[in-house]
Amino acid sequence: MSVSLRKGNTRLPPEVNRVLYVRNLPFNISSEEMYDIFGKFGAIRQIRIGTNKDTRGTAFVVYEDIYDAKTAVDHLSGFNVANRYLIVLYYQQAKMSKKFDQKKKEEEIVKMQEKYGVSTKDK
Repeated sequence: MSVSLRKGNTRLPPEVNRVLYVRNLPFNISSEEMYDIFGKFGAIRQIRIGTNKDTRGTAFVVYEDIYDAKTAVDHLSGFNVANRYLIVLYYQQAKMSKKFDQKKKEEEIVKMQEKYGVSTKDK
């Protein structure tokens, strides 16, 4: 079995994880087609396909094993499905939630300014 050899001394970059974010999917792709495409690279825990107008054409694919996820990214980025080239990325929580964090950060800055008596407004 090659599994133990494969995991020997391989150091993965920090952004590599088991959750993939897939973009540029055909809107009418089925779960079965997704499992056919992504299942070739290893056991899949879950696939979530976007269905509303903001998430159509995207999906999350969660592999059981991080090395299978890496292999899928390496092989499926740019893969042609129904004349669309897939964009396969590692899901990065920080990037996805950045939009929501911006307001929180602005509020923190205001609190800090008040605490230390610093003002950005001209008096």
